[in-house]
Amino acid sequence: MKVTLAAACGFCYGVRRAVELAGQAEKGTHTLGPIIHNPQVVGRLAAHGVSPVDSLDDVDKGAVILIRSHGVGPDVYEQADQKELKVIDATCPHVKKAQQDAKNIVEKGEKLIIVGEKSHPEVISISQWGANRAIIIDREEEAEKIPFCDSMGVVVQTTFSQEQFKRIAAILQRKTNHLDVHMTICTATQQRQQAAIELAGHVDAMIVIGGKNSANTGRLAQVCREQDCPTYHIETAAELDTAWFRGMNHIGITAGASTPDWIIQEVV
Repeated sequence: MKVTLAAACGFCYGVRRAVELAGQAEKGTHTLGPIIHNPQVVGRLAAHGVSPVDSLDDVDKGAVILIRSHGVGPDVYEQADQKELKVIDATCPHVKKAQQDAKNIVEKGEKLIIVGEKSHPEVISISQWGANRAIIIDREEEAEKIPFCDSMGVVVQTTFSQEQFKRIAAILQRKTNHLDVHMTICTATQQRQQAAIELAGHVDAMIVIGGKNSANTGRLAQVCREQDCPTYHIETAAELDTAWFRGMNHIGITAGASTPDWIIQEVV
């Protein structure tokens, strides 16, 4: 059987940077939430003494806290300052830009629209920088329900589907006299989605590797299925089932931006 790895897959710059910062952190450092949406990486770091906490209330005064790649709202920085915490900021630069864009949109008096998953930590952090005034949507049907307004600004979750965002933005264009679009889907996400789409069109099935709680990995599986390609989303090689591939000759593999190289190689 022929196995082809997508031209772009695995760790992106922001995730690699966050994991490296966590790996260099002193024992006893805490990450605010899991460093990335990959249970295997989180487990490895915890074994080395860098473990996640749910809230700054869970850490002692003066402790070291690492802000993960998804980013946090301004209130978290203020609370960390009050507790005299040493902050290692591993927020992805692309997320930082989306946060700043949301802040600027609100300060200009425009209606803020965030396209992304409402419960995702990155989207929550972007909304908090937009003073929690955003309308958050992730489907065309929701865009259709937004009332008309004179001026509107839109930012998008960095790992969102490009094609779906284009469809939503086209609807928003009809909902305002002025649409200020900030294309904040990061380059790495675009490259990974495009490479997955191209590969899915030439193979009998796709394997998508990454955390089940990883938004960008879920998007990769989504775009592969949209090519009418049988697609299996797994976290590790232990989940592979040879029955999936009976009668097939060519299998494609891709991986989310929070999936480390060693897990990809095990699956290959």
